[in-house]
Amino acid sequence: MIALRILGAVAAVVVLTVAMLRYRRRQISRLSLIFSAVITFGVLLLAVSPSLFNPLFDLFNFRPGSGRRLTAVLLFAVIILFALLVRMQSSVDSNERSIRLLVEALGRERFDWETARELPSGKRIVVISPAHNEAENVGAVIHAMPEEIEGYRVVPIVIDDGSEDATAEVARRAGALVASLPIRRGGGLALRVGYEIALKLGADIVVTIDADGQHLPEEMPILVKPILEGEADHVNGSRMLGEFERGPLIRHLGIHFFSWLVTILTGQRVTDVASGYRATRAETLRKLVLEQDQFWSSEVLIECLRHRARIAEVPVTFLTRRGGESKKPKSLRYGWNFAKAVGKTWLR
Repeated sequence: MIALRILGAVAAVVVLTVAMLRYRRRQISRLSLIFSAVITFGVLLLAVSPSLFNPLFDLFNFRPGSGRRLTAVLLFAVIILFALLVRMQSSVDSNERSIRLLVEALGRERFDWETARELPSGKRIVVISPAHNEAENVGAVIHAMPEEIEGYRVVPIVIDDGSEDATAEVARRAGALVASLPIRRGGGLALRVGYEIALKLGADIVVTIDADGQHLPEEMPILVKPILEGEADHVNGSRMLGEFERGPLIRHLGIHFFSWLVTILTGQRVTDVASGYRATRAETLRKLVLEQDQFWSSEVLIECLRHRARIAEVPVTFLTRRGGESKKPKSLRYGWNFAKAVGKTWLR
């Protein structure tokens, strides 16, 4: 027991020393330093003179013998650690939300508003393309977009997600409006910025399309047709109903699995929950609560179903990437994160 008390005292001193060094380097706040000092002082008192804590032990009926008081110490330690964990998680969540809102605000501010004011009035289909380091592909995607669909002017917008290449410049030269995010945060956050901009521009329909050339812009009329005909509020372009160039087998199986899972959870048959080629009516888009910074495709679909939007799927063609490197993580990690996104959205 004496060895354990000595070990505890040494550990406490080490923790306090590290906390003081980090405070001097401005890596932690004064409040965190105070918490560390209080905990260190408590552990040192317990190591030097455990009898000082007898009133507390007696209060909870932890009598001497059979290791009961050691159990009590461990119990109190777990409670303190849990409280500190909750405080840390709250701080992390608050900081995460602040960073997210800041990046979104900067993205909206960096949009080509002056150029947007020169757009002719009338009905609009705004096409959002989140892009990170897609200078090799984004120009061809924009050039392939139709200029008009059944009287609706097509307005391409590229959300440059902290690219380190010439993605923004290439997109502008190709005729797109661009919003540049200061740091990379993921396609979901880029998409939210794009949605907000599209609604401010008076979009009637908002289409999302990948900037890597995997989707065919020429098929956009097929994608928006159910909305234009009043048959749907949200249209999902499905490679499973159309054609696709096969990629890794595990990812192909993952699409089937997660489509089946979302079908079971929502009661709406979905064949391609991972599709990024979609069209949404502006009135429906305004109702959605979107929070995912990545793996956003399932979130949009489940949110639409939550608001009882009419969902349709149409066959589209998916190609493999034509150039550059894929931004998706390894298949197993991608699957795990996709599953978390589905769960979090469904449990709201």
